Amino acid sequence: MRKIDVIRERLEQALSPVQLKILDESAHHAGHSGATPEGETHFRVEIISKHFEGLSRVARHRLVYAALDGVFSEGLHAIEIYTKTPGE
Repeated sequence: MRKIDVIRERLEQALSPVQLKILDESAHHAGHSGATPEGETHFRVEIISKHFEGLSRVARHRLVYAALDGVFSEGLHAIEIYTKTPGE
């Protein structure tokens, strides 16, 4: 399974987002640390979820990282995270 699909599945299961956008930005990081010729190493995630209500930005990011536990050991190098609640 592609990493983008694993990321999507894990975030949907853990955070039930009302909106989820995942972009593979690996091509922008070619030659950088952690990049591979195959790609799927650097992603940007934009997620809107009610699970973020009342949480700080750090706490929101911790929820995302918890949902992606294990994916980093499978070759994911970096993820840029943007979180919002449905009311934001």
